[in-house]
Amino acid sequence: MSVDVEAAIFQVLGKAQPGKSVSPEDVARSLDPEGWRRLLGHVRAVSRGLARQGRLVVTRHGKPADPEHFKGVYRLKLPDDDAVAATGPEAT
Repeated sequence: MSVDVEAAIFQVLGKAQPGKSVSPEDVARSLDPEGWRRLLGHVRAVSRGLARQGRLVVTRHGKPADPEHFKGVYRLKLPDDDAVAATGPEAT
């Protein structure tokens, strides 16, 4: 399941305008338009893992959030050059 969620995250982000974020709901709906709510936990878990690897940025209120400690409403976006520079070379 996590491979499908990971692929869906990048597929939905690929359709977004450069620099724009997407909601986890958009990702879940792309996987299962009827039962998307039950997938939100999977999207969150996979998003955290991808953020730890530096392949994704989890944002809250438009700012990067710590993937280990974020709560509440969040969005997902691809890392930009500034985000990669801020996290250092170990994230690339």
